[in-house]
Amino acid sequence: MSGPAAGTAVAATTTDVVCLGESMVTFLPSQPGRLADVPSFGRGIGGAESNVACALAAAGHRAAWVGRVGADGFGDHLVETIASYGVDTSAVRRDPVRPTGIYFRTATDRGTDTHEVAYYRAGSAASAMSPANVPYEELFAGRILHLSGITAALSGDCLALLRELTAARPGRPLVSFDVNHRPHLWRGGDADASVLLELARRADLVFVGEDEAEEAWGIVGAEAIRAAVPEPSVLVVKRGSAGATVFASGLRPGPRSSNAGGAEDTDTVTHVPALRVDVVAAVGAGDAFAAGFLSATLRGLPVRDRARHGHLMAAAVLTVPGDLTEPPARDHADRLVALDDDAWGTLRLGPGWTAADRASEEVRTP
Repeated sequence: MSGPAAGTAVAATTTDVVCLGESMVTFLPSQPGRLADVPSFGRGIGGAESNVACALAAAGHRAAWVGRVGADGFGDHLVETIASYGVDTSAVRRDPVRPTGIYFRTATDRGTDTHEVAYYRAGSAASAMSPANVPYEELFAGRILHLSGITAALSGDCLALLRELTAARPGRPLVSFDVNHRPHLWRGGDADASVLLELARRADLVFVGEDEAEEAWGIVGAEAIRAAVPEPSVLVVKRGSAGATVFASGLRPGPRSSNAGGAEDTDTVTHVPALRVDVVAAVGAGDAFAAGFLSATLRGLPVRDRARHGHLMAAAVLTVPGDLTEPPARDHADRLVALDDDAWGTLRLGPGWTAADRASEEVRTP
C-alpha cells in the first residue's frame, strides 16, 4: 500500500510535534585538526529532525521522533539517547538487514573550507523509509509534522514518502519543512533544486537560509525567495547574523486548506535581528532555531516572538560544543523575548547563559 488508506481516521492529537527523518550516531573529534590526524572521537547523535524533537521535548512540549534504524548497537544508542530527552520513540522501526548510519566530523565550523564530514549512511536503515513502511497514524497524530529536505535526498523511496506526506488531504496536520539543502547527499544533476522547491511549496511553514536559497535556486534576497515560494502560510528566511525575515499570511498551528496562504493573500513581513553570541560551535543552530520557532508557534505567540524564541534556542546550541543542549527555562526565555528593541539589541550571550536565573546575569553590554 502506498500512503495512508483513503478514509483512514486520523488519530486523536496527543502530540504537539512529530518529526520524521534520519538520525545517525555522530563521532565528535577529541581535538581540532584533520580527520586523518584526530586520534580519538567521542560518541554523540546527530539528525536534523531528531534534534528538533529533542529540543522541543526539553522545552516542555510533547514531541515524537519517527525514523528507521538498524537492529544494531548504534540503533539502540540512538533510540535510547533520543528518548532520554523525553521524546516519544515508540514509532521508530528497526531494520533487520540495513545498518544505522554513522558519521565523523572535524571540530571546525561547517561553513569553513577546513571542515570535513565523513558519512557512512549509504544503504542505511533510514534510506529504506518509504510510503509502504511508515506508521501514518503516528505521523498524523500531532498538531505539527516536521520534515526536512535531507530525507528527500536519501533515496527515491524517501522522496516518494515526503511527497505523500506533503500532499494536501483532509486532516493533515500543519506541515513544517526545513529546506536543509545538502548538495553532497544528492545523486547528481539539478534535481535537488527542483525537488526542494516543490516540497517547500507544498508545506505550510517553511524554514530556508538565504545562503542555501541562493545556492540551490539561484535566488537572492528574502523578497525574491517569497516570490518563488508563495504558498506556505509562513515562510522564515534565515539570514545568519543579520537575523530572520518572516512572511506570514496565516498563523494558526493547525491544518490548512488547499492553497491556503497562497500568493493571493497579503503577507505581514517581520524582520527580527539576531543576537550577538560568543559561538563555541555552529553545528545544530538551524535545528534549534526551528525548534524555538515551532515552540512559540504552538503557544500562539506573535511572529516577532516566534523568531526571537528561535534566536534564543539557537544561541543555546551555539554556546556549547554539540548539536543539543538544555534550552533556557520558558519563563527566562519569555523575559528576554519581551525586551524592547534596544534592550534586545544589547544582548550578548556566552557559554552558560541558559543557566542564569535573571536576565542581568546573562546580559553583557559591548
